Amino acid sequence: MDIFDLRWDIVWNYRDMFIRGIGVTLILTLSGYFGGILLGLFLGLGKLSSKKWIYWPSKLYIDLFRGTPMLVQILLIHLAVIPTIFGHSLGYMVSGITALILNCAAYNAEIFRAGIQSIAKGQMEAARSLGLTHNQAMRKVILPQAFRRMIPPLGNEFIALLKDSSLVTVIAAPDILYASKVVAGASFRFWEPYIVAALLYLVLTYGVTKIVAFIEKRFSNSYVPRKAKVEGREAR
Repeated sequence: MDIFDLRWDIVWNYRDMFIRGIGVTLILTLSGYFGGILLGLFLGLGKLSSKKWIYWPSKLYIDLFRGTPMLVQILLIHLAVIPTIFGHSLGYMVSGITALILNCAAYNAEIFRAGIQSIAKGQMEAARSLGLTHNQAMRKVILPQAFRRMIPPLGNEFIALLKDSSLVTVIAAPDILYASKVVAGASFRFWEPYIVAALLYLVLTYGVTKIVAFIEKRFSNSYVPRKAKVEGREAR
């Protein structure tokens, strides 16, 4: 096939499948990411715990999911873990979201751990001297400061998860990549569907990059709201 003889009408005929694929990709990514945020926070705090019965399970979990391929995790969860627990498969969506949450949590846990440890120990000591409990100090003093530093790596993890969500196509999840495979198999043309898939992922990741950059700027110490800038100029 000549690369200069592309037939975009073939992809257009399957536009509904690509639109559905975008929706499935976003659902998988958002569910996996925010579930991974919650679980990752507990795992990150667990790895910082001085109690061995909390520290070691957290560390083993993080090492396991960071040290094995996500593709293997998806297949194990879909074909072995869930059928063993429930007696049958619960579908691509449950398996995909579960795998993405468990994998994302391991990476987010390290982000939370590093962010919390980057805050000076004096902050915790000062909070405790004011009468706050350890949990109160963590929630009201440490985590708000650490969050500012964690925005860039958390944003990078979201982008990585968005692209890694394409792996769920191995369990027949009708995402963007699955739509491309269907078009390629039906038309025996490969340039058009996979170029479209690459462009769709590029557009999604670019949009996420812009959102992360805005959030990072919004929570930076040097951020000044536009309204405040205008009022400052008027005062002059």
